Amino acid sequence: MTIQVSITPNGRMSLPADIRKRLGVAVGGTLLVEETPDGVILRTVAQSIAHAQEIARKYTAGNPDMSVDAFIANRKADSGE
Repeated sequence: MTIQVSITPNGRMSLPADIRKRLGVAVGGTLLVEETPDGVILRTVAQSIAHAQEIARKYTAGNPDMSVDAFIANRKADSGE
């Protein structure tokens, strides 16, 4: 879906109510803006977390030793803590 929005002189834009409702973005809610070579992507915080987790899964291939907790435990073991 493509919707045209206008940007006000002070740089603000309005996200249509039906989109805000579908995304669960309330008044005063937060969206993250990602600039890509193809354009701008708006994501909710939950969508951004899911996106980051998807990227991480590509690099960890489901290996449990690749978790942050495992990394910290390995560092402690290596340093003798």
